[in-house]
Amino acid sequence: MKRLFTGLTDPGLLRSVNQDAYYIDPEGRFFIVADGMGGHAGGQEASRIATQAIQFYLEQYWPSLDSSPALLEAALLEANQAILQDQQSHPERSDMGTTVVVVIFRDGDEQPWCAHIGDSRLYRLRGPKIEQITEDHTWVAKALKGGDLTPEQARNHPWRHVLSQCLGREDLRQMDIQALEVQPGDRLLLCSDGLTEELSDHSIAAHLKAIRASEKAAAALVNAAKDKGGRDNITVVLVTLDGFSHPDPPTQGS
Repeated sequence: MKRLFTGLTDPGLLRSVNQDAYYIDPEGRFFIVADGMGGHAGGQEASRIATQAIQFYLEQYWPSLDSSPALLEAALLEANQAILQDQQSHPERSDMGTTVVVVIFRDGDEQPWCAHIGDSRLYRLRGPKIEQITEDHTWVAKALKGGDLTPEQARNHPWRHVLSQCLGREDLRQMDIQALEVQPGDRLLLCSDGLTEELSDHSIAAHLKAIRASEKAAAALVNAAKDKGGRDNITVVLVTLDGFSHPDPPTQGS
């Protein structure tokens, strides 16, 4: 399935350092977004280390006979180990960590696969409907799922940024890996919480539906988040599958 893709990251309006990172494979085989935490240097290093480790692992073992879920799990474990090793070498960054969301399109698979840890998200826009595919690894998301919080309470809860899982921990216990059901015309959005903290799902969908060109749509999302306050770093990677009207040339960034 042909893919058109673009990515954009912005420090936002309040942060002096961008602790987000992303990578787009030039061939459109895989896409990564990471959002670091742990102080300016720590968060920036954690997201960079994770993104590079996952990129290198996927490139090296892409032709292997391993299943896509096994490939993703191994790539994320490799990234976790790389961050742990850096923590040992740089004790001043011992508390750093990062979220990550990865999507891969592998020949031989009927559908793409996604892996994520933390609260960086994957959305799918199909026609007028947007759906959050990933489930945040946060205390608030767990409380919302259990019925202890309403959606409005969850959106404004003071603990909404408290992660239950991230890369950079010895006790890494959870990574969610799932097959994605896609069809021509779908748009996939990988993003950090700097976007979703400022924009509702409805607002995100409205921008994606209104703007066909990938680069312009990505820029519109980032600018809209900044208009709403831009309190955190903002990163978006947009993947449009063939069948979408008025396609534009693929672009890539890092």
